[in-house]
Amino acid sequence: MNSLIDKYNIPGPRYTSYPTVPYWDNDSFTPEKWKQSVIKSYNESNSKEGISIYIHLPFCEQLCTFCACHKRITKQHSVERPYIESVLKEWDLYLEIFSEKPKIKELHLGGGTPTFFSPENLKFLLEGIFTKSQIMDEYEFSFEGHPNNTTKEHLKTLYDLGFRRVSFGVQDYDEKVQKAINRIQPYESVERVTNWAREVGYTSISHDLVFGLPFHSWEKMEKTIRRTMSLKPDRIAFYSYAHVPWIKGVGQRGFDENDLPSGEEKRKLYENGKQLLQKLGYKEIGMDHFSLEHDELYQSILNKKIHRNFMGYTSGKTQLMVGLGMSAISDSWYAFAQNEKTVEGYQKMINERVLPVVKGHILTNEDLIIRRHILNLMCQLETSWDSQTIFPEIEIAMEKLKEMQSDGLVEILENKIKITDKGRAFTRNVAMTFDLRMLRKIPETRIFSMTV
Repeated sequence: MNSLIDKYNIPGPRYTSYPTVPYWDNDSFTPEKWKQSVIKSYNESNSKEGISIYIHLPFCEQLCTFCACHKRITKQHSVERPYIESVLKEWDLYLEIFSEKPKIKELHLGGGTPTFFSPENLKFLLEGIFTKSQIMDEYEFSFEGHPNNTTKEHLKTLYDLGFRRVSFGVQDYDEKVQKAINRIQPYESVERVTNWAREVGYTSISHDLVFGLPFHSWEKMEKTIRRTMSLKPDRIAFYSYAHVPWIKGVGQRGFDENDLPSGEEKRKLYENGKQLLQKLGYKEIGMDHFSLEHDELYQSILNKKIHRNFMGYTSGKTQLMVGLGMSAISDSWYAFAQNEKTVEGYQKMINERVLPVVKGHILTNEDLIIRRHILNLMCQLETSWDSQTIFPEIEIAMEKLKEMQSDGLVEILENKIKITDKGRAFTRNVAMTFDLRMLRKIPETRIFSMTV
């Protein structure tokens, strides 16, 4: 395994989209083209499957130095209501595009720290969305909660609005690791909010763990996993720490790179963690995710309904996902669009009644074919092709896949490949063999985190 890590531990995308953001063709993208793609997607899908909404709530009271998200650090809670009013105005701009009342199938509050906002303001935001929409019979509403500031009132308020899934960012329980990443969070806080969520009635509780953080060792990671098991969350996201300090605005300089585990050590954290999670009853889902058998995410694997987008893995697919808020990314299936990345710039565009998209990509027919292959690999760990889904560089891809087959990472069948259990750890590498935009234009500088 160590030789495989040396061979395949290279910079690579996480594939929450294809093309990946650095390969978007912004020159040919316009807000008007984005609107037309939204109309097309909406008309095709709203009545049948509804839409998804992602709302980016960017404020945090302190900077966690492992975080690569777009956020704004402040302790001034007076920012809450003006920001929410801007999000609702943006929603109104989308309502003007839609031909009929939207049907919401999925809604996720991400951040930043959604629980930075008061329960009253979250209710004001969500009721502002819901009063102008319909809710599908089978819907899923979820939010990210910070264990240190999520109150029982937060949980009850959101539960009453239809939320049944909550994800708590745990990361790690070791004090030295927490200090390095500036995320001091006692086990007692996580225990308290997890128990509250169960008391209130949440049916899917997730804990996010991160491996590969500064000063990480298997001894520390094992203790974190076992403490997590004592609370028995329904899902566990077991993320690889993505070290990308070169990206502007990312606060990943609070520790020395020498404090990070090596690729070999990091892979050991994952492999040992995976074995322990499976021993404790968790099923591996795609890449980086685990769940108990009763959870809807695992059921979506069995029913082949699992999907992956900018929100990560979801238990169902919608063709149209509308991202609201500063830096939020939207996906119409035919195009991607990202909002202005500063709060002030975002609010200025909203106040001028301008849809705040500032960059994006219109997918070509070839993009759509490759996107489907990469989605298949990330969700089902296999893909196949025929005359309609073959692509020009298939022979180049096959040469790389044959090498991966000799390493035991994939199984090649007639017009089909499957990622083996050994190859799961290298799913991103397998997907990269289909990434035509990267094959045709190798990055001149480092733009992605390491695959291991």
